[in-house]
Amino acid sequence: MPSAMPFHPFAVEQFLSETEQGVVFNFSESGVHPMRYAELFALAQIDTEALFDTLVDYPQVNGSDLLRERIAALYDGAGPENILVTIGATEANTLIANTLLEPGDNMVVFRPTYEQMAGNARNLGVEIRVVDLIEAEGWALDGEGLARAVDDRTKIIHVVNPNNPTGCVLSEKDRAAIVVAADRSGAWIVADEVYAGTERATDTPTASFLGQADRVIAINSMSKAYGLPGLRLGWLVALADLIPALWRRHEYAAISASMMSMKLAEYALVPVTRAKLTARARGLIRRGFDTLTDALGAHPGVFSVVPPQASAMSFVRFDLPLGADSFAAGLLQDHDVLVIPGTKFGLKGHLRISSALPDAHLCEGLDRLNRLTGDILSGAG
Repeated sequence: MPSAMPFHPFAVEQFLSETEQGVVFNFSESGVHPMRYAELFALAQIDTEALFDTLVDYPQVNGSDLLRERIAALYDGAGPENILVTIGATEANTLIANTLLEPGDNMVVFRPTYEQMAGNARNLGVEIRVVDLIEAEGWALDGEGLARAVDDRTKIIHVVNPNNPTGCVLSEKDRAAIVVAADRSGAWIVADEVYAGTERATDTPTASFLGQADRVIAINSMSKAYGLPGLRLGWLVALADLIPALWRRHEYAAISASMMSMKLAEYALVPVTRAKLTARARGLIRRGFDTLTDALGAHPGVFSVVPPQASAMSFVRFDLPLGADSFAAGLLQDHDVLVIPGTKFGLKGHLRISSALPDAHLCEGLDRLNRLTGDILSGAG
């Protein structure tokens, strides 16, 4: 009997599954602090009588017509026929991997990054080629590394923009390099754009890759910029003739997102409501990052961070006589604060720390992080 293909666990999500339940100060989240249903209903002025009159039935499998219309309106040149509604962005990634990738293909990814797409590809036996982002240059793309990595067997160039975990936004130069590499090889650009709308210095969302090359699939969800991760609702935007193949695999994987999630997303994506949701997210992100950087300055020379241009988190470098895994374990065990060690993204000496949180909660958690840091520096930790 041939041996089974080795399975590669999803390192970040395994870590969170095993640690996040019950923790008091959860600074591991990748989105802004979630809204309560009551807040969403009030902000979106939801007609509860009409909502509660909805049958608890199977919804339209590819996404309701109204929801796909509202999603399509976010993308130049897209229509409902270009949209497939999924169970979060994670299902979208899985569907794409299972639809496009075949034995003998390779996929190019950038490090550090959210590795769910890469993990799917590895579990299909596809070669992963890693191109490092350069921290000393603001997490810029290694253009020469990209050129070396891409060849005629490259099926997908996967990019998370704005990036998870760094929050960097690709420059026009780096975006152009990715488009050139994709055009040269015939690869698809699969662009995870869940952090568009979470920018710190501007109210203009990060531009989509859609329309920038012949073969682009854009992914997004209600989780990050909208503060509604519990809806577990995402989508992909692709060429209309590719949608049926993705849809057929969606029927195997999940059949559909839930009726209630689709209904609430329809309300949330009304333009005036969407603007309120993203304004809320940006407010939390901007205040939170300022609070984080002030707190990290309590121990000069220990912490540093390339300021994220977007997202609810920072990828913080630290200089202490222990590794990221040990620091994160001590912080969780002794102080009830959860952060993600950079090793889960393939880099040592870093922590991913969320800061788009309520002020008092954030300050208390950061005080605890500083107490542990002080103990380590004094030899007591």
